[in-house]
Amino acid sequence: MCKKIICLAAICAALCSVTTATAQSSDIQPQAADITVLAKHTLLTDIANVNGQQLVAVGERGHILVSQDGQNWLQSPVPVQANLNSVYFVDKQHGWAVGHDASILATKDSGASWRLQHYAPETDKPLFDVYFANSSSGIAVGAYGLFYRTEDGGETWQKEFHPEVLSEDDQAYLEELKETDPDMYEVELGAILPHFNRLFADGNVLYMVGEAGFAAKSNDNGKSWSRLETFYNGSLFDITRTPQMALLAVGLRGHAFLSHDQGESWQQIALNETATLNSAFFDNDGRLYLVGNAGTLLVSSDDGASFTNLSRADGKAIVNGLIWHNELLLVTETGIRSIKQSELK
Repeated sequence: MCKKIICLAAICAALCSVTTATAQSSDIQPQAADITVLAKHTLLTDIANVNGQQLVAVGERGHILVSQDGQNWLQSPVPVQANLNSVYFVDKQHGWAVGHDASILATKDSGASWRLQHYAPETDKPLFDVYFANSSSGIAVGAYGLFYRTEDGGETWQKEFHPEVLSEDDQAYLEELKETDPDMYEVELGAILPHFNRLFADGNVLYMVGEAGFAAKSNDNGKSWSRLETFYNGSLFDITRTPQMALLAVGLRGHAFLSHDQGESWQQIALNETATLNSAFFDNDGRLYLVGNAGTLLVSSDDGASFTNLSRADGKAIVNGLIWHNELLLVTETGIRSIKQSELK
């Protein structure tokens, strides 16, 4: 695994809309990303450790950067200028990146080159995360419940609608609208679901978090979802496991929550922090990292019971990060930041 590494049967059958889309589905032609020496100093949003052999980072204007050592970065040619939000590698060769204009890019050569598999600027919706269970089966998720699935490595992507994550009132509203106002029904299909912000694969179980406290769980690779009880009214931007296997969710205004029962109940972590938390991850020594806006960097050595504030003085937003050869690599609004782990103790 190479990232950090995003049904009520009757209703799903009635409402689930599935269509096939490819990179040729739009009349608007994509423009290739500009190659610039400044790419590593611009906004980067995600970073992946590819089998411990190299790193791949993605960011604004279609920038994708590859490094063998975490210090020297080479920009890859990319056929689209859309802002990219997430990157995922299923093995050392096969990876995917997703972003604005519902763009989905794929590589078969460890990130050296990329091919556009899906591009739909007419949707005016970004994709926020991507996950592949294997080299064939993957899903990509984004704004207003945007959800695509592939079973052929991304050669084709099918759009899905998942009403089972809605409240019973919203499900009933859609059912009624489908009968009384088909045009408005189609409009609501593209607006009624919350933003799906992040996916997390926990063995055979998938978790997903998003806007307005949305959190859901799937036991069948995302084919159907069960919405978890709401434990926070604000948006959540990441969900992961802690070193001791609790679930951790983070989001707006410094909010973070732990669950010790697979998401059935959650307890808020007391943090002296008000900046939005964008991501959470841990290292092999059991340290847990929370990163966010305004240079926020919080580190815990006791599985989230307490945190040391090591936020950066420059105040630049940190979007994600990982540990690479005893260094903390952060992707930020001003590119790659490298911090030696010894400086974090």
